[in-house]
Amino acid sequence: MIKAQRSDRNHIVSILHSAFEPIKDDNSINFIVKQDHKRSERVRALMEFLVDDCFDFGEILLSDQRNACILLKYPHTSKTTIAVIKRHIKLAFNCVGLTNVYKVLKRQAVIKKHHNVKEAYINPVIMGATSDVKGFGFGARLLKQLKDEREDGTVLPVIFETTTDVNLKMYQRFGFELFKEVQTKDFPLYFLRLN
Repeated sequence: MIKAQRSDRNHIVSILHSAFEPIKDDNSINFIVKQDHKRSERVRALMEFLVDDCFDFGEILLSDQRNACILLKYPHTSKTTIAVIKRHIKLAFNCVGLTNVYKVLKRQAVIKKHHNVKEAYINPVIMGATSDVKGFGFGARLLKQLKDEREDGTVLPVIFETTTDVNLKMYQRFGFELFKEVQTKDFPLYFLRLN
């Protein structure tokens, strides 16, 4: 694994865009992204937001081949600054759409409620691989490396959520434990933890 630098920003955005733009099924990305003729641009805007947020309050890891990445956030380091507020406003206009802001904020409140905010933890925000290697297990390998490094001395628990049964089963194979399931109007949220 390679720790990404800010100079890798556009490359990481491209990886994530190529991984998620073709997916039209119900999932967290499509819940956040306004579904209209600008969907591809909106998916890119979301990926830019996530990458910038993780560079500011976490880290981004690239596969050795630089064709897969995982974005990690350390919520206990997050701060509200003018730049962060501007980034959220830009996301509302360029990705979510003003008519969808309420439903996205409501979903984020559910997620925040079920993350243990009383302790520091690592939050894997998103992982993806370029479309040419999708399905070859690069994302799973990054997750395994994260788990292995964590077992080698990282003291922070890993807490995150997923919305699909396929992802839930994959994460459980890597030792993540399901600690909460919430059924929302749109899809389930499975909360997982690795201690």
